Amino acid sequence: MSERRPAVLPVGFRVALDRYASPWSGGRVITGGSPWKVVRLGEAALPHLAALRRAGAGGLAVASPVERALARRLLDHGLAHPVPAPRPGPHDVTVVVPAFGRAGELDRTLAALKDVPVIVVDDGSPDPGPLRETADAHGARLVRLDRNRGPAAARNAGARLARTPFVAFVDSDCRPAAGWLDVLMPHFDDPRVGAVAPRIVPRSGDPRLLARYEAARSALDMGRRPALVRPGGRLGFVPTATLVVRVAALEEAAAFDEALRLGEDVDFVWRLGDLGWNVRYEPAVQVAHTPRLRPVEWARRRHEYGTSAADLALRHPGRLAPARPSAWNLAVLGLLARGNFGSAAVCQGVASALLARRLSSLPTGWSLAAAVVAKGVVADGAAIGHALRREWWPLGLLAMGACGRSRLARGAVLAMLAPIALEWVRERPDVDPVRYTLLRLAEDAAYGSGVTAAAARARTAAPLRPEVRLPDGLDRWVRRLRRPGGGGLSG
Repeated sequence: MSERRPAVLPVGFRVALDRYASPWSGGRVITGGSPWKVVRLGEAALPHLAALRRAGAGGLAVASPVERALARRLLDHGLAHPVPAPRPGPHDVTVVVPAFGRAGELDRTLAALKDVPVIVVDDGSPDPGPLRETADAHGARLVRLDRNRGPAAARNAGARLARTPFVAFVDSDCRPAAGWLDVLMPHFDDPRVGAVAPRIVPRSGDPRLLARYEAARSALDMGRRPALVRPGGRLGFVPTATLVVRVAALEEAAAFDEALRLGEDVDFVWRLGDLGWNVRYEPAVQVAHTPRLRPVEWARRRHEYGTSAADLALRHPGRLAPARPSAWNLAVLGLLARGNFGSAAVCQGVASALLARRLSSLPTGWSLAAAVVAKGVVADGAAIGHALRREWWPLGLLAMGACGRSRLARGAVLAMLAPIALEWVRERPDVDPVRYTLLRLAEDAAYGSGVTAAAARARTAAPLRPEVRLPDGLDRWVRRLRRPGGGGLSG
């Protein structure tokens, strides 16, 4: 976190405790956040934390220095979320709409953008006439790039022309709901917030299977829960299909990387976080998006998303590992898959004991250590199953083929399919569970094939290679061996 970044929340800023934040020992310790962590709080914070818990989803307006300091810490860890009251405009925002053809979609987008200055950037469309006519009809300013340079360059070109302290990027196939800025802009009362993203939901009116699947499982839809967006957290990125950005943050991050045709949104959000800015996801605002519903186009788009992984892995080393299991959890999962339940329980017990020793300074006893280890086993099992459906999808197919004769393969298939079944039960999509599962597997394999293809072209295994977390002592020893002159064996 940059020490230069303003941190003090204004008096009256409203926050609510995250529903999955878990207080321990009377609130002296709290777990959860983004990424998941264990945080110890001082005695002075306990009454205010108790008040936040009683307030529920409506949250509390912070006033005293202690309340604001506690809220600051909880917000920065993802243990609490802002609950700002909507504020009517006008808002000091310029909307930038990158466009390439599809004048009909642009017309619908501009119709949804009222009472705010709009700059349309024609990204080198072969026929510029329809876009210019559409922009003129809605009173939007249009600028044209001399050739197609991609969405990052188009957004940057529009942002350079803005003269407001905030810029909203809206893709030409997105339609924000009325009052969208009234809800998003109050988030910037927190001086540490650099960008806010709404929820992107597909709207097609098409009754076919793929449209119904997209309504439940769009790649751009980040879900119903507000979140602090951060690598390694529950929500690692947000798409820039619609994103409101503080211009000061945009300038500090050197805007979008124009060398990236895909993944430029992930790269931008991660760089904002690295500079100390918070990025927030606010699902209370919905933006309608036109989905791609032709099966070949749908699968090709997922494949294209996957091809961004290699470039992102080179720019952000370590962040694209498909899974980061601990060695202890791998041992427990392997023993469970082989049916050695007693040995798995012993292994998990030893891991809990070692963690309890590390957490001995916290007033929580064994219970927290046991809960952390159990949560880690479940999370690592789900992450491995996710990777077997996506980046390691050929291995996942092999596991499916071998599950009739191999316990280990059956364990792998369970890790792959159980999260999908839970997702179906939780979301209740308008698609039967069998076809939902098949489409989910096809989507993940399409993305994973893009990752594999990009990794092969870039000659890097980074987006395919897992990162196994070793026990502390062994991990330090391995890092020492990897350093030049670090004490490795010599002949």
